[in-house]
Amino acid sequence: MSTLTSSFGLALDLIAQWDSDVMHVVGLSLQVSGTACLIGALIGFWLGAWLAVARFPGQPAVVWLLNTLLALPSVVVGLAVYLLLSRGGPLGSLGILFTPTAMVIAQSILVVPLIAALTRRLVIDGLAEGGDQLRSMGAGPLMAALLVLLHERLALLTILLTAFGRAVAEVGAVMVVGGNINGVTRVMTTSIALETSKGDLPLALALGLLLLGVVGAINLLIGWMQPREASITVQALA
Repeated sequence: MSTLTSSFGLALDLIAQWDSDVMHVVGLSLQVSGTACLIGALIGFWLGAWLAVARFPGQPAVVWLLNTLLALPSVVVGLAVYLLLSRGGPLGSLGILFTPTAMVIAQSILVVPLIAALTRRLVIDGLAEGGDQLRSMGAGPLMAALLVLLHERLALLTILLTAFGRAVAEVGAVMVVGGNINGVTRVMTTSIALETSKGDLPLALALGLLLLGVVGAINLLIGWMQPREASITVQALA
């Protein structure tokens, strides 16, 4: 019990003192996950909107694959990116393995299915409510889907925050492609795993508390936005 108490106290001291090593790890985590989510959003929003209205042979299979990828383990994503970027891989000449860029690529791949699947469901529900009106105004299927997304901006932000929470809390992909190099590719989750194995519990606990704070802040923001979104919708219908 004394070990836990002392470790917790030292962890709080590290946070209060804005320890440079801790802040660098936190900053890199936010940078990598934030960039990955923005890239994932550019792909996932368009993919989800298109899949909501597209009709082509094999479309059910594509939707099934998309939903299956929601449960894809992050280490599998990391392995796939590692094979692509390794020296013998097709993109090995880029020389970006074990860099933050590789970590961004891995996390982008990880969040695209989540963003696309949630966006597809959002568009389907939106078209069920107002699709006839949009079509009567001459909007084509894809244009109608994009107009739904434009109207549901708060819902899109909620999706983006959900994806960020998924990215910032994962450890497998960034560990595989980043290598957990001190001062270069070490983020909160990989640092927690490393410092725990080394026995540096105060540092691991400090990073764990900060990670919990980031995820908790995201959930609070999502919770705050949901009733606000409902209020805006009611006002628009009034």
